[in-house]
Amino acid sequence: MADWTQPLHPLVVHLPIGLLASAAVIDLAGLATPSRRALPNAATGLYLAGAATLVAAYVTGRADATALVVPGPARALVDEHWTWAWRTTLFFCMLAVGRLGLPLASPAAQRRLRLPLAAAGLLGLVLLFQTAERGGRLVYEHGVGVAASRAP
Repeated sequence: MADWTQPLHPLVVHLPIGLLASAAVIDLAGLATPSRRALPNAATGLYLAGAATLVAAYVTGRADATALVVPGPARALVDEHWTWAWRTTLFFCMLAVGRLGLPLASPAAQRRLRLPLAAAGLLGLVLLFQTAERGGRLVYEHGVGVAASRAP
């Protein structure tokens, strides 16, 4: 494999963050403008794409971790990051699958479920933030996955 592909996790991890944050914002916009029926469908599509890319981020993160040098003090943080990543991935996968069934519900049920689903999306963003915060600390505080600069 070419050097630019190693590690893969940093190349993948930012896509689900953008997709899932966009999904939550569009979901909130759908609550504010109930006449725009396309917004919940767009949010569902973004949640599905976000969940799929979140799975890819989780898998690449686990795979990349086996090849990285992790300093002793950062090992506990790696475990925390994995735990939060697993919870976040499961949560968004369940939310995305649950949203797939929304069009099958009656219009009254769809209206009743819009607020709880939007709230679940916001809760998911809290999980995503917790995961990303720990991943950022691994990189910026402990230098995990960062190549040492070489003098010319």
